[in-house]
Amino acid sequence: MSTQSAHELSKSEMVYRQLRERILSGKYGPGYRLVLDRIARELEVSPVPVREAVRRLEAEDLVLFTRNVGAEVAGINPRDYADAMQTLAYLEGAATSLAAPHLSPEQIDHATALNERMRELADTDPVQFTELNEQFHRTLCEACPNRHLLDLVHREWQRMAMIRQSSFSRIGSRAATSVAEHENLLTLVRDRASLDEIERLARSHKLRTMTEFLDA
Repeated sequence: MSTQSAHELSKSEMVYRQLRERILSGKYGPGYRLVLDRIARELEVSPVPVREAVRRLEAEDLVLFTRNVGAEVAGINPRDYADAMQTLAYLEGAATSLAAPHLSPEQIDHATALNERMRELADTDPVQFTELNEQFHRTLCEACPNRHLLDLVHREWQRMAMIRQSSFSRIGSRAATSVAEHENLLTLVRDRASLDEIERLARSHKLRTMTEFLDA
């Protein structure tokens, strides 16, 4: 590979990561037009790496390219969202329950602090709220001793990132309820409740978010 092409590849990767982060974070929402020349000027690159980055995003179903319209951020497919969330609800419920006896006091304290921060952001910042929500559930799952199950959970988290939406930007009223459900889950973990009880609550928590999002 020549120095020129390697340079263009690195620029393409930089643009790809920038655009992907903006889409996944919700900064570029469904229907947002990706004007290649404007992005190229903003990121101080030629249109070539921008075009390549957009093609990669299109292959990931994050971007749609329509003739005579151009590239725009794809909307959410409700069926894909429902399937991914339902799968994640059952996998994450099981992983959370199996992890519970292995969580250290520091991990529980960390999850509690994350939830308190989420309470502060519930009405103001759905994107950061969603990021903290993911950190909360990762904290409760990571001690799961079944590595195969945890790998499946990680894959579904990635799938949700690809589907890509701050659910709480669509269902703002869900945020405060979600924080309360987190508190109940933490109480069960601290009290060493049965694994079945923890699993049921973790699963129903996820399914409620899915139901409210689809209803919205």
